[in-house]
Amino acid sequence: MSARGRRVAAALFGTLVAIGLSARAQPPFGGPPPPPQPARESATIDLTGQWVAIVNEDWRWRMVTPPKGDYASVPLNAEGRRVADLWEPAQDGACEAYGAAGLMRMPTRLRISWDGDELLQVETDAGQQTRRLNFDRSAAPGERSLQGHSLAAWIRPQATPGGPGLVMAAGGQGRSGGYLTVTTTHLLPGWLRRNGVPYSQNAVLTEHFDRFRAPNGDEWLMVTAMVDDPIFLNTRYVTSSHLKREPDRAKWNPNPCGPT
Repeated sequence: MSARGRRVAAALFGTLVAIGLSARAQPPFGGPPPPPQPARESATIDLTGQWVAIVNEDWRWRMVTPPKGDYASVPLNAEGRRVADLWEPAQDGACEAYGAAGLMRMPTRLRISWDGDELLQVETDAGQQTRRLNFDRSAAPGERSLQGHSLAAWIRPQATPGGPGLVMAAGGQGRSGGYLTVTTTHLLPGWLRRNGVPYSQNAVLTEHFDRFRAPNGDEWLMVTAMVDDPIFLNTRYVTSSHLKREPDRAKWNPNPCGPT
């Protein structure tokens, strides 16, 4: 081999050694993923702030208390209708109407804030209720309550070989679009409407919270809710509620609910 050839070979060998050392310094491909970020840091959208319900559908069931026996559009079974017919107007304003499965249909304002890194708090001025959306999926439920036990998870879009898909966010690097999903169980019995349309303690409430901006710059929150109840419903009850972001708390007006 010529002197020039030996120099080229030596340089190539040195380069290969350097690459090998660098590769050993890096974590192996397919190694353990980085630890998940706290839910507050990995949020796909920002839900915090003040929001007011915009009643653009079902006005007669949401803005006023419907008359006894008005449970049109709710898929009640025979037992559900029997229980709904037990309601009396004197019960109007009772706290059963402000349980988790009916609360977002109220003409209310929301105040959403973080309570630590793994708990999102949703307060309402209508009925003065507080929901606690827990991102710690190992958290054990306490006693049954009107707001129940809510487990939350960020859902973000992710490209897949077969097309677009969705994955649950177990951490991540900042906001990348998506929405919040919440599953609520461990409820006390409550009402889907203020006129006593019932859901039972066996009900499961699944919600999707999404935020979007209108062309005029207004910020909107959309809450799609699905109630499954084997006791009082024939099939899943689905609603979609819209709230508009407010600049401050000037119109916050808490009003407590009353006993049954």
